[in-house]
Amino acid sequence: MTKIIIAGARGRMGQALLRCAENFPGLAVTGRIDLGDDLRAVIADGDVLVDFTFHESTVAFARLCAASKKPIVIGTTGHTAAERRKLTALAARIPMVWSSNYSTGVNVLFWLTRRAAEVLGPEYDLEIIETHHRLKKDAPSGTAKTLAEILAAARRRQLLLRHGREGLAAGRTAAEIGMHSIRGGDVVGDHTVLFAATGERLELTHKASSRDTFALGALRAAQWVARKKPGLYDMQDVLGLKRQGR
Repeated sequence: MTKIIIAGARGRMGQALLRCAENFPGLAVTGRIDLGDDLRAVIADGDVLVDFTFHESTVAFARLCAASKKPIVIGTTGHTAAERRKLTALAARIPMVWSSNYSTGVNVLFWLTRRAAEVLGPEYDLEIIETHHRLKKDAPSGTAKTLAEILAAARRRQLLLRHGREGLAAGRTAAEIGMHSIRGGDVVGDHTVLFAATGERLELTHKASSRDTFALGALRAAQWVARKKPGLYDMQDVLGLKRQGR
């Protein structure tokens, strides 16, 4: 039995994690914290911490996990460059799954995006469109940023993002990746990668209708990482997609 502690238990994702964990085989929630609670009071009760809080909190959580030799699953997004460097360094001490999106479908989208970019080549213009609910704090989404990083790596060039288009200089260059963020209503999360060339275009789209898909993936990651050695992993590792090659 894998025992998990949920950070951000009263939030949208925290509630989804609690709901999905009730019927998740081989897993039990033994601790839950939210704003104002002290992780140190419950850290000894769990095997893995699952963090869906705010980017300002993640480094402190990871440090406490490292001191307690507890793996961590990070679902929080919006980290600064300095925070990312600190978290990466801590992964040398504990197993850490850090992914911008824990949906199985989205991680297949990541894999397909890489393959499509490699096969289609530089003749295709690249655009990313993401849509989320009106309350989402960061833009673009962490998933959209990951898609952009995948495209840049496949093209073997420095990431050059262009956020939206306006005015008389709205034309694009071959080197850029267009990024468009839409906020409204209660949209859980939609992501589209557009490959456009003269005469045709290819669109890869994932649409989430429930946060449960992210929660189930994060719980799967928690169960998986509990048996791993220290290191930095992502959902592609959890799903075995990296073993399938590029």
